[in-house]
Amino acid sequence: MRILVVEDEAVIASSVRRALIDQGYAVDVEHDGADGLTQARMVAYDLIVLDVMLPSMSGTDVCQALRADDDWTPVLFLTARAGSSDEAHGLELGADDYLTKPFSTVVLLARVAALLRRPRASAEQPFSVGDLRLDPRRHRCLRGDVEIELTAREMEVLAFLVRRAPDTVSKLDLVDNVWGESFDGDPNIAEVYIGHLRRKLDRPDEPAAIRTVRGVGYRLDVGDA
Repeated sequence: MRILVVEDEAVIASSVRRALIDQGYAVDVEHDGADGLTQARMVAYDLIVLDVMLPSMSGTDVCQALRADDDWTPVLFLTARAGSSDEAHGLELGADDYLTKPFSTVVLLARVAALLRRPRASAEQPFSVGDLRLDPRRHRCLRGDVEIELTAREMEVLAFLVRRAPDTVSKLDLVDNVWGESFDGDPNIAEVYIGHLRRKLDRPDEPAAIRTVRGVGYRLDVGDA
C-alpha cells in the first residue's frame, strides 16, 4: 500500500516515514501543502497523512480541494493544538481521523492500520431505508428527492446506521465499526457525528432522523425500515 505524508517539520516527517516503511508501506513525503496536493492528484494513494499547518496551503485546504475533486482517499490529520477547532474543522471538510502532536509511533501505526482496513466506498452497493438512499461508491445521499452533502466519515456513520436499521446501535459499537477497535480517542466523537448528521438530515416539524435511545445508543428513524 502507498501512503503520502505531507509534513513540513523535517524531524517528524522523517520519523513518520521511517515508521511506515518499517511496516512495509511505500511512502512519499512532501513538505509543502501545494506540493502535497499536486502529488496527491498525480498518484493513487491508499492513505494521506496530512499536517494541518503547512506552508503555502493548509492541510484543511488540501483536504477540501481533494474532496472537491471527488477524491475520497482516507486522510489522517496531524494537529499541534489539542482541543482546538482544527479537529472539528478538518472532520467537517472530510478528514477521516486526526492525531494530536506529540504522538507515539505505536498510536500512529494503529490509526493508519485502522484506516487502511476500512472497506473502500467503491466496493459498497447502493442501499436504502425509508426515504433515505445511500450510494457510497458515488458518495451520494438522498432523502426523498433532496441530495445531502456528507463528508467521508459522515457517510460511514450513516451507512452503518442504515445497515443496522431498525435496530439500535450502541456508541461503542458505532465507534468500533467506523473508527476501528484500535481507536483510543474520545468515544464521544460518535456524538459529534450524530449531531452533524441530524443537522443535515432533519426536517422542520418532524421527529429527529436519528433517535437517541437513552442508555442504549442510536436508532435511525426515517420511515419504514
